[in-house]
Amino acid sequence: MRFGDFTDLAEGFGFTIARQNGSHHIYSHPAVRELVNLQEVGGEAKPYQIRQVLRLIERYNLVMTESRS
Repeated sequence: MRFGDFTDLAEGFGFTIARQNGSHHIYSHPAVRELVNLQEVGGEAKPYQIRQVLRLIERYNLVMTESRS
């Protein structure tokens, strides 16, 4: 999955970028206790990080927010 598409998806579920340190994009969510570290490798998201975010979406019953466009 393209990294930009993945970050758009995470942001659609309410995650926001808390900080960035090099290739590490650290995301937080007000309803989720843990931070999420997302990294881009060759323009793609890492598969284990995709699974991690999907598990958090399910565990915390997060819903997609309305589009800002």
